[in-house]
Amino acid sequence: MTENEMEIELKEPLVPVEEYLAAGVHIGTQQKSKDMKEFIYRVRGDGLYILDIQATDERIKTAARFLSQFDPARILVVTSRQYGQYPAKKFAESIGGMAVVGRFIPGMLTNQRLSQYIEPDVIVVTDPIGDSQAVTEAVQSGIPIVALCDTNNMTKHVDIVIPTNNKGRKALSMVYYLLTREILRLRRVSTSLTPEDFETEL
Repeated sequence: MTENEMEIELKEPLVPVEEYLAAGVHIGTQQKSKDMKEFIYRVRGDGLYILDIQATDERIKTAARFLSQFDPARILVVTSRQYGQYPAKKFAESIGGMAVVGRFIPGMLTNQRLSQYIEPDVIVVTDPIGDSQAVTEAVQSGIPIVALCDTNNMTKHVDIVIPTNNKGRKALSMVYYLLTREILRLRRVSTSLTPEDFETEL
């Protein structure tokens, strides 16, 4: 299937396919895990695995439907990735959730004596590798996990996988923007947010 055919295939995407492509949402890594095989569209000549944009689009919609069932104040987004921090904070702020960016302090979800202890009902992680401490504690606490997963991620503990480039600045801002917009739409909240509002300054 050519990229043009892929565009025709996509039914009512959240944004035009060229916007996904421009943001590099589909650009994976040179490693692929067996868990992510089903989301990989092809491998490029330079060895980079390319994600299936249709799957990304569908999973953003699925994740938004899932997250919109929760009290927004009990949704926690976590990211240790530099480029994930600004869009993750913007996501939390826009939907009324919580954000832990930078270092995740061990025990935040499991140790009630910790001053930073929080009790979310669901967590969104930007990268299951970088955010492994949060994933481990969510699993121990029985908290469902939505994760942005690249071609090299393992998804064993993840309840909803959003296949995406989870390292790129524009890709992260695009995915967090779409997730925010879709959650707000499902809550019938109108918004004037744009993908640029989620972009980290360089």
